[in-house]
Parts: sequence; C-alpha cells; structure tokens
Amino acid sequence: MAKSTKRRSTKKGSRGSPTRRSAKGRRLPGFWRWSVRLALSGLVVLAAYTAYLDFRITSEFEGKRWAIPARVYARPLELYNGLQLSADNLEREIEALDYARQAGASTPGSYDRRGDTFTLHSRAFEFWDGSEPARRIRLNVGGGEVSALSQPGAAQDPALVRLDPARIGSIYPAKREDRVLVQLGEVPPTLVAGLIAVEDHHFFDHYGLSFTGIARALVANIRAGRVVQGGSTLTQQLVKNFFLTQDRTLWRKANEAVMAVLLELHYDKEEILEAYLNEVYLAQDGSRAIHGFGLASRFYFAKPLQQLDLAEQALLIGMVKGPSYYNPRSNPGRAKDRRDLVLSEMVETGVIDEDAAWRARSSGLGVVPRGRTAVTNYPAFMDLVKRHLRRDYRYEDLSTEGLRIFTTFAPHVQQATERALSRHLERWDEGIEGAAVMVNVDDGEVGAVVGGRDPRYDGFNRALDAHRPIGSLIKPAIYLTALSRPDTYGLGTVLEDKPVTLEDRSGNRWSPRNYDDAFHGQVPLWEALAKSYNVPAVRLGLDLGLPAVTETLVELGGEPPRRVYPSMLLGALPQSPLQVARIYETIASGGFRVPLRAVRGVTTAEGEPLNRYELAVERAFSPESVYLLTTAMQRVVSEGTAQGLARWIPDHVQAAGKTGTTDDTRDSWFAGFTGNRLGVVWVGRDKNGRTGLTGSSGAMQIWGEAFGALDLKPLEPVPPEDIERIWVQSNTGQLAVAGCEGAVELPYVRGHQPADTAPCAKRRGALDRAADWVKGLFE
Repeated sequence: MAKSTKRRSTKKGSRGSPTRRSAKGRRLPGFWRWSVRLALSGLVVLAAYTAYLDFRITSEFEGKRWAIPARVYARPLELYNGLQLSADNLEREIEALDYARQAGASTPGSYDRRGDTFTLHSRAFEFWDGSEPARRIRLNVGGGEVSALSQPGAAQDPALVRLDPARIGSIYPAKREDRVLVQLGEVPPTLVAGLIAVEDHHFFDHYGLSFTGIARALVANIRAGRVVQGGSTLTQQLVKNFFLTQDRTLWRKANEAVMAVLLELHYDKEEILEAYLNEVYLAQDGSRAIHGFGLASRFYFAKPLQQLDLAEQALLIGMVKGPSYYNPRSNPGRAKDRRDLVLSEMVETGVIDEDAAWRARSSGLGVVPRGRTAVTNYPAFMDLVKRHLRRDYRYEDLSTEGLRIFTTFAPHVQQATERALSRHLERWDEGIEGAAVMVNVDDGEVGAVVGGRDPRYDGFNRALDAHRPIGSLIKPAIYLTALSRPDTYGLGTVLEDKPVTLEDRSGNRWSPRNYDDAFHGQVPLWEALAKSYNVPAVRLGLDLGLPAVTETLVELGGEPPRRVYPSMLLGALPQSPLQVARIYETIASGGFRVPLRAVRGVTTAEGEPLNRYELAVERAFSPESVYLLTTAMQRVVSEGTAQGLARWIPDHVQAAGKTGTTDDTRDSWFAGFTGNRLGVVWVGRDKNGRTGLTGSSGAMQIWGEAFGALDLKPLEPVPPEDIERIWVQSNTGQLAVAGCEGAVELPYVRGHQPADTAPCAKRRGALDRAADWVKGLFE
C-alpha cells in the first residue's frame, strides 16, 4: 500500500505540482511583458510627440519667424522754392511726422519755427526710388509759398528736399500683433546684459531648463496649491510666447520644457536671444499688441532702441514681468519702483556700477504722451488703400510680409477736411452724416478721405460705399454732351424753361419743376447750368437722347445706371462720393480721364521695389468742349448757386463747381475744383430722411471751409487754339456786339458762332460802316 501510495503520489506530483508551478511561472513573465509593452508604447508615443514638437519648432521658427504687418505711409512732403504752402499748413505736416519742437533743430526728427521761418532736421529714409539722407534745412514760407530754401553748412543749397513720410497706419494679421524687428547687434549691450541678469542668470549655461528655477517654482506652487510661479528660462518664455498659450497648466509647462530643450538643440544662444527680443509682449495699444523691444522703444519713448539711455532700458526690462501692471503711463509709481529694482539687479550682477545706477534712478521715466495709434487714425483712407492693393496682393501678403506701402495721403488736407466736416455736422441735426473726398487735379492722387461724422470710426465708409442720388451733379454731363456738338450748341444757345410733362408706358406722368417753383422762359445754356434750372436740363437731355447722356457719364468715369429713365436727368442716379470725384476729375483735368489712385508704390521690408503705380492719362473729351463747360461751371461760383463760396474762396481763385440737392432735401452735394484741388462733399442721413439742407446750405459750406484752409492755385484754363470770344445776346442767343442790351462775352468754338445776328449788332454794324465812310472822306 505504501509503495502504491508513494507511486501515486509521485505520479500526481509529476502531473499536478509541476503544472501548478508552470502556471505561476507564466503569470509573472506575462505581467512583465505587458509592462514592457506599455512602456515601449509610451516611449513610442512620447517619441512621436517629441518628433511632432520638434517638427513644429523647426518649421515655424526657421526662416520667416514673424508675421510683420505692412507699414503704410503718407506721401512725402517735397519742399522747393515756389511751392504753394502756408506756414500753418507746413507746421501741420511737420506735426504729422511727430517731429519734436526743439531750439535749433539739432537732432533728426526735430524742427524750430520763428514766425514764417522754419529750421527742419529731417530723418533719413529709404524710399521706393532711393534713399534720402537726414539733413538740416532752413526755409521761409512768407506769402503762402516756400522761399529761401537752404542747407546750412552744405556746399550748395538743395533744389528739392523730400521729408520722410508720416506713418499713417498698418495692415495687420488676425492677431493684430505689431513689432519692429531688430538684430542682436543693434540692441544696446547693457539692455541685453540687464535682461539676462533679471530674467535668466544662467542663460548661457543651461540647455533650455533651469532646474534650480524649477525647484524654486515647484515649492511655491505646492505651498499655493496651484500654479503660481513658472521658474521659466528665457528660452521657455520664448517657447510660451511663440508656440503655446498663456494657460497655467502642468501639460502646457511640460510642453514648454520639452520644446525649450529642442529649441536649444537646434539653435544657438544668440539666435534664441534675438528671437526673444523681437517676440516678448510689452504693451497694448487699443487693439494692437506691441511685441518686441524695437517697437516698445518707439511706443514709449518715440525713438529707436539704439538711442535709449540706461534708465529707459531698465524700464523696458522691468516691464517684461507684467506690461499692464508696470505700465508707466497708467502706473508711473509702480513702473519706477520696478525700474529701480532692475537697476539694482544690474549692479549686483556687475552689468553697471553704482554711480551709473544712481544717475539712472535720479531721472524721470521719460515716457512720451500716447501719440496717434499706428493701427490708423484714418480708417476711411486706409479702406481705399486696401481696396487699391487688393488687385495685386493677397491679404496674407499685406499683413505678414512687412511690405512698405507709399500712399498719396496728404496730412494737412485730411486735417482741414475733417475739421470742416465735423464742425458743420455738429451744428446740424445729430442724425445727419457726411463724407468727403479730396483729390489733386494734376495727377488724380487722393489726398484725403472722410467716411463719416466720426473720422476715427472704422465702420461704414460713406465716401466709398454710400451710393446716393446725386441730384444736379448730373447736369455737367448733360451740358458736356451738348457742348460736344458745337454745330448745334454753344454757351449762348437759348434753352426753353417752360412746363413739360412726360408719360411712361404705364400712364405715370412726370412734370419736373425748378427748385424756385418758377419758369424763366428763354435762358442761355450757361445760365441754365449756373443757376441749376431743372426744366431746361430735362428738355436738353431729352433732345440729346438719354443714351448719349449716359455715354458721357460713363466716359467721365461714372457708374452707368442699371436702367435709363428721364428722371436720371435730374440726378435720380446713385453714386458714391468717390465715383463723383472720378467724374469731376475728368472735367477738372481738361477732359483727360485720370484714374484716381491712393497708392504710389510698394516695396519689400528691405526696400526692394515691387510695384509702382504710375500716372495713367487718356483723352476722353475734346479740350474745346471741356473748356466751355468749365467756363459755365465757374459762373456757378461767380453768379450762380455757389456764390456763397465767396465767404471762403477769393475771387482770383476762380473756382468751378456744382451744387446738388435731391427731392425733399434728402441729399446735399457739392463738387468743385480750383487749379490744383478737387473736392466732393455729401451730406445726408443713413436712413434717407430729410435734412432740410440744399447743396448750397449744406455740402457747399463744408467744401468752402475746407478749401479755405488749403493752399489753392487759381483756375485759369488756357483756351484751346480753336476757341474765340464773341458777344452773344442773352435772351435770343444771337450774335451781338459790346454795348448791346443783355449782351455777354462768351467763348465759342471757332467757326461755330450763332448764325443769326441781333438787330442791335446790325445797327451797330451799319453805324460803324457809316462812320468809317465819313472818316475816309476826311483822310
């Protein structure tokens, strides 16, 4: 039994016990296998994620590292002897450049004024067609023009000086970040050393992480029960600003640490430091974020980074910790304490000595008052610039490549226009709006655009987008159509001003009336335009044919109507102020169609020319017909509906223009020009309500005040060779002579004078012949 039992036991053991031991052996290796698999999977995921972070760093940090907004500049003011410019307007141009008033104007970007004598010290500037050096000049502007232009110390006086242009805005990327890039070699060494002393003592020794800083931050965070301190190196701060969000989470901090090490593996310390200097956030200017020391220097001190003194450098270094908390404009005391602490750190680390720190602590903050925002103070004009550039550039290029855009903007013209429009709109009902466009006659350059009551409001731009009926502003197109047919029409041609009724196919009747609700019988063509009679204009337009008038309107530069109705002849035709400016520019330029332009040229950030928008001119109408029309439009000002301009415009200027009023005084218009400037003004309500203002009592008042503040050349068009002056009797349109009752001297196309002679002229002719015969008897 025992033997048998032993045998069974042995057998059971050979089958059972080893089996149980084998099962236990398999469970332990399986656990480790799963652990190893999990660990390997984690390493693969970590490696993949690290590779992804590495790819982000190399792809986003390499090459073009920042989205740099396009810089938009006004036209540069060119000074030369004989330039028409008043002393006050010159000073307005200088103020737009942010020149400091300084006795003797000893430094670039300064000026000194003594009465009508100016001393300017211009800044060096790289234009699209070459560089302009900084220079100190002296000039006199007595009598409304530049004279005695000289450059003290130079071998000879300059014939022309081009001032650096005012920066009027930028075209920003979506985040609206702004910066002025600087190279490490351009940064004051004390600023670099001070930044490292305050923000990262061991910057040149670590590989992206400071373990002592991390330990210190960890203790602080444990005590607070939340993330309150980062212990970040400059490299980590750069990673956070450049790649990550500002969230205070452990996951973000882990990403930041890994990416900081990777960044240090790919790039040297100098590259990282230069990137940090350009990336760090230092201020908020409205919707614009100020990044980098280069722009912060200009934003707070109005000078380049290289010109900052030690106290100013320390102030910027101190603001890295909290730009809002240590804002020197809103928290000067707090900012000064922080600046002085930075100076102490710089002494402690050997960057500066105690004497230098003491002198810096003794100085004020040196912060300039907040100037005009670089986003733009001129949203309506910037809107026109963007639309102009849209034809040639993608928005991404404009907002990220740092392009330099040179426009036609004229600061003192914009200021005069804004001031006139705002002053008059404030006098009228609160709901009344307005818009204006100012253009140089010679080249079609737009000098100013105002889009509404609040010229700083970046919203609905009425100058470009308010398409409103233009009323009597259509009439020059009617009369130009007629005067282009000199065999039939001249300025003395008599038009009928008597009732007329039109009926359409539906039986609707239309009986146009004059504004004064009267009829004037037979009136000469020039008078019908000068006094803006409606009925003669309608009769004339119908005789000429609506298609012919429409063709003239389009040739002038206007938008064609979708459908042509007789009411178009009284301005039932929507156009924007900018479109009206195109129409009147063709008239003002003597019949040449000159496309309006807001941009002169575009360069890269380095100054390489990309586009030049040259002057394009095309003859649209004969010089004779436009000369005749201009003569009649000058009579609008001298004896017609715009006589009130005499309050602002001297007689010798001989301006030409046209008032416009729509039904129920819903729209008030004025378009006019002198020898050098054209302006269009609209006044009305956005919801098309009544204003109670005519063209004369509304828009013309704004135009007059604005032009009265500008430097104007008289409108003295040279008569074409085929123009001669003759006497015509006003009530009959017949050929007359001087001394005949109602006779007026008018220009006519040679060979197209009136066929009939007035009785007075016949009698005078007979008497003159008799006198000549008698005279001959005694000779």
